[in-house]
Amino acid sequence: MTTQNLMVWMERHQIALYLVAILAGGAIGFLAPGSAGVLELSINPVLGLLLYATFLGIPFASIGKAARDVRFLVTVLFLNFAVVPLVVFGLTRFIAEDRALLVGVLLVLLTPCIDYVIVFTGLAGGASDRLLVAAPVLMVAQMLLLPIYLLVFVGPGLVAAIDPAPFVEALVVLIIIPLAAAALTQALARRSALGRTVMALMQLLMVPLMMATLAVVVGSQIVGVGQELNSLLTVVPLYAAFLLVMVPLGLLASKAAGIDAAATRAVVFSGATRNSLVVLPLALALPGRLALVALVVVTQTLVELIGMVLYVRFLPLIVPAAQHQRLT
Repeated sequence: MTTQNLMVWMERHQIALYLVAILAGGAIGFLAPGSAGVLELSINPVLGLLLYATFLGIPFASIGKAARDVRFLVTVLFLNFAVVPLVVFGLTRFIAEDRALLVGVLLVLLTPCIDYVIVFTGLAGGASDRLLVAAPVLMVAQMLLLPIYLLVFVGPGLVAAIDPAPFVEALVVLIIIPLAAAALTQALARRSALGRTVMALMQLLMVPLMMATLAVVVGSQIVGVGQELNSLLTVVPLYAAFLLVMVPLGLLASKAAGIDAAATRAVVFSGATRNSLVVLPLALALPGRLALVALVVVTQTLVELIGMVLYVRFLPLIVPAAQHQRLT
């Protein structure tokens, strides 16, 4: 099988491969629980490589045009920071009496994803370049607004315990560094065979890197999730409901903004995908009485990964590529 044929085969079977990676990560986590620490440490490096490969596939010449799409950016911000908090408030009324569950769900659902949402959006034919431009804005906005939301929903005690450092680290490690490396590689590819070789190699590794990301996230946390399964099962329906309800809400927001099909897919993904990998360090740093919060965040990751695979499969059917939604 040639390299090109292998890449086509992986892309064609990517959903099945991602499910295999989730199952494999879970099996490793259960059979070798001592590997959890190493797997957890590998999450950011693997995710950084995945995003580097993703950024290589985005023509940087289009970034300027994407940055001028104010309508898209406003839609994404409105959906994530006006609509989502209302949805989350409604969903969390079912667990409002359990502080640890409440804090965990709020922490993860109030923070929009800025990393692998770009990958999944690209896989579904969405406007990943516009989400790339929006990522730093989304990161800064959630850093500023998350304490306010938690103050309103929970109270001042929790806000004082949150360290913003993980947000800044994620912005640098998962966005700025891979983005700069991708820009340099693209520039090198225009001048040398080495750069073109690197780009071809990373394109081939896109699906394997996504598989590796899914496997290490699941494998690093599956034992802890299993130990608290009874408590965590309470939040699974809330996470599933969130994924379901954000599809029509994202479509409505996009229709109101009059944006095209690719941008609509990106808006839906942005509204549904949460920043679990970034807020996990925040959850781990909370006081001992809130130790369950980290596992509540991880549970969202597990539900979301399955949900994203389904989004990639079905959202292009809901929002066909030929569909245009410009308002007259």
